[in-house]
Amino acid sequence: MRLNSDRHAVLKAWIAAILWLILIAIESSAMLSAQNTSRFLYPLLHFLFGMDWDHFEIWHFFIRKSGHVVGYGMLSFLLFRAWRATLPAMSDVKWTQRWATIAVLGTSLVASLDEWHQSFIPSRTGTIRDVVLDTCAGIGAQLIIFLWWMWRKKTDENRGSIHSISP
Repeated sequence: MRLNSDRHAVLKAWIAAILWLILIAIESSAMLSAQNTSRFLYPLLHFLFGMDWDHFEIWHFFIRKSGHVVGYGMLSFLLFRAWRATLPAMSDVKWTQRWATIAVLGTSLVASLDEWHQSFIPSRTGTIRDVVLDTCAGIGAQLIIFLWWMWRKKTDENRGSIHSISP
C-alpha cells in the first residue's frame, strides 16, 4: 500500500470530513432535539404557509429525517473523497469498491455512535432505525458517485471517438 505523495490534497480531504463530523456532533446535541427545532420551525411554517400543528408534526418528521439523509449522504461522500486521497488506486480510476466500502462502514460507525450518544440525552432518542436510515443514505451516496463516474467515463469515451473520426 502506497500513500499519496500529495499530502496537501490528503489533508484538505480529511479536514472537510472532520468538519462534517463536528457538524454531526453538534446536531446530535440537546440543542437540536425535535422539541427545540419545532420551536422555530413551527412558527416559521405557520407564518409562511398557515400550517396547523397536526400538519406541522408530519412535516417536522420528514424535515428531520431528510436531514439524516442529506447529512449522512454527505458524510459518506466526504469519507469516500478522503479515502480516495489517502489510498490511491494503482491506475487512474476515479471510483473503487474499496473506497466506497470504507466510506459506508465509516458512515455506519458514525451513525451508530451518534445514536448511542443520543440515547443518553433526555430530550433525544437513539434508534436503530436512524442508524439504518443513515447507512442507507451512505450507500445511496456511493451509488450516486459510482453512477456519476460511469456516466463521465462513457461521455469521455464518446467524445474521444467523435474527435478521432476525421471528416
